[in-house]
Formats: sequence, C-alpha cells, structure tokens
Amino acid sequence: MHLNDGIIPEEYKKYTGRKVSIIVCGIVILFLLLIYSISVGAVNIPFFEVFETLTLQHQSAQWQTIIWNIRLPQALTAIVAGAGLAVAGVAMQSILRNPLGSPYTLGISNAAAFGAAFSVIILGTGSMHSTGADAIILNNPYITTIIAFVFCLIATGIILAISKVRGASPEVMILAGVAIGSLFTAGTMFLQYFADDVQLAAVVFWTFGDVGRADWNELIFMGIVTIVCSLYFLMNMWNYNAIDAGDETAKGLGVNVERIRLVGMVISAFLSAVIVSFLGVIGFIGLVCPHMTRRLIGDDHRFLIPGTIVAGSILLLASDTAARLILAPHILPVAILTAFMGAPIFIYLLIRGYTR
Repeated sequence: MHLNDGIIPEEYKKYTGRKVSIIVCGIVILFLLLIYSISVGAVNIPFFEVFETLTLQHQSAQWQTIIWNIRLPQALTAIVAGAGLAVAGVAMQSILRNPLGSPYTLGISNAAAFGAAFSVIILGTGSMHSTGADAIILNNPYITTIIAFVFCLIATGIILAISKVRGASPEVMILAGVAIGSLFTAGTMFLQYFADDVQLAAVVFWTFGDVGRADWNELIFMGIVTIVCSLYFLMNMWNYNAIDAGDETAKGLGVNVERIRLVGMVISAFLSAVIVSFLGVIGFIGLVCPHMTRRLIGDDHRFLIPGTIVAGSILLLASDTAARLILAPHILPVAILTAFMGAPIFIYLLIRGYTR
C-alpha cells in the first residue's frame, strides 16, 4: 500500500500509535503520582480518602484543610512548573539547534533570579521575614515578574546575538550561558552584600527553588502562562521540525526562521521568568526532560513537545514528593534534589558529545 492511495500505511499508524501510547501512559502515571504525593507527608492520608476528597465524593473535615490548602496547591504547582520549564527547554534546544539549551544552562534562570532579587531588595516588592516557611512574601508579585522578565530578555538578547555569530558551535553557546549565569549570579551577590541580615537571609532562602511557596492565586497565574506558552509551541511544532533540519532547509520550506527564533526565545524567557520569580531557581528540569523524552519517542516535535510537558510534570512532582519525604518532617527545597539529579546527567551529556 502506498501513500499515493490516500490511505495511511499500517506501519505509520503503529509508529505514531506507540508514541501516543507513551504519552497517555505518562498522563496516567502523573495522575497516580498526584494522588500519592497528596497522600504522603508528615501526616499520611489514605489513598482512597484523597481520591474521594478530590472528586468531592466525601469531604472529610479531618483531611480537607491539609489537602485543599497545603498539599494540592503544592502538587499542582510542581506539575505546572515542571511542564513550563520542560517545554521552555525543548523549545530552546530546537530554536538554537543546541541539545544543551535550557533556561538554566543558558543563564536565563540566573537572570530572572537577579531581576527578582533586584525587585525585592531595591524596589521593595517583598515583605521580609527571617524564619519559617514564609521567609519572603511577595506583596507585588507581578512587578517582580516584570523585572525578572526584563533581565531574562537581556540574557536572551545576548544568546541570540551569539547564535548569529558565524560558526558558533554548541560549545560556544554553553560557555556563553555559563558566563551569563556567572554575571547575573555576581550581580545577585552584589545586591546581597548591601542587604541587611534579614533581607540577606530572605533572598538566599528565596533562591532555593521551592514549589511549596505558591498559593492558589500564583498557581492560577503560572498555570495560565504555561498553558498559553505551551499552545504557542505546539502550534509551531512543524516549524521546529523544519529548523531541526537546518536553517537553509527551513527557509526553503517557507519558515521565517529569524522570527520563529526570536519569538520562541522571548516566550521561553517569559515563561521561565514567571516560574522563577514565584518559585526561585529550579535547575536541570528544562535540560533533562527533553532528552529523556527523545530517548522514548524521538525528535518529532508533534510528540516531543507534549511528551516533554508530561515528563517535566512527572519529574518535578516526583522530586518534590521525594524532597518532602527524605528528611521528614523537615522539608527539603526541591531545587536541591533536582540539582543533585541533574548534574550527573549534564556531565553524561557532555561526555557523550551533546548527542541526542
């Protein structure tokens, strides 16, 4: 049977069906992990009690406050943040044709963290507390997000300028990202030097990425931004497939490579800025998840983008759940765990020569 017959070959159906099945299985795993994440902690809640509470079949006063006010927002924040960082990473890797591209490795997360610290210390958009889970409360989180976005754009502009240099290799891009990250980290340290003791403790605590600090309002805002940005990337999946084949090939297919690259990097920067400004720096999710997904379903962005979104949600939710249990009843910031996990994988990718 041939494609000219207007009928999809069975081999192609099996090929795409396998990829869809993997994504569906990932969604099922994510749902089960969500229930498990809510059920475990300092106080264990029976699995079926969690399910009945979430489906409004049974509202137990004993568990209602813990589930709806504490654990559910934290778990959903992990899902949203994981999806956002992962999809930003896969978009950057395609746009820059750089398998090590991500908001963290290219210094964009560090730029956002500097912008947020600048907003908190200089502009006073945060109320400072020296102890407890509320080490910093953003009384104007949207100003903080805007400032973080501005510095993300600066870092993004530098990356785009370097990408236009003739013969710029993946090594050059990553070294530039390291330099940019170091620059903004130094800037953050400079601000901290002039902060008082309480401000210093608050900002240092804030930079430890933690999904537990977001409330329902911040979760909804991050969710909307993540959904809108993800839809944009999904709408351009064919363009990213073309860019993967090379700029000249993509232009020959009618793709406006410069516009796709610019808009994609700006949207990735905005998405990263929103997540980092609310949660702090959470590294390696945007780097690791696209490569994990490629191993399972390949490079086709029709499946790679949704697969990476699911993988990012699973990875960050699983990491957050583990971080809550490792030192229970003490809670470890999830960024510490993702750094321990991501660094060995990053080194492995370097040793393999940036292969996909």
